[in-house]
Amino acid sequence: MKELPEGLVSHKRTADFTETTIPLGLLKDHQTKAGVWGLIQVTAGRLRYSIPSRGEEIPLRPGVPGVVEPEVPHRVTPEGSVAFHVEFYSAPLEGKTTT
Repeated sequence: MKELPEGLVSHKRTADFTETTIPLGLLKDHQTKAGVWGLIQVTAGRLRYSIPSRGEEIPLRPGVPGVVEPEVPHRVTPEGSVAFHVEFYSAPLEGKTTT
């Protein structure tokens, strides 16, 4: 399973989504900006994470997150009841320290 590269810093988190509140944009192909990684965290149920260009279908569940690479088109599909959020990461800004 793919992992986030070392040294990235969390800079944003979505709201919690369910199978009824998931934004339509997440259900069709979309991508993060250059340098922005995502981590899909399922807190209940199951979510299918698809990367069409690679023919990958990855089942996500609590404890099995999905790593979103920068600029790689992907989409998610709920598999029944699900709860999840996405955390976004990037390299730290020059001259900025984290605590």
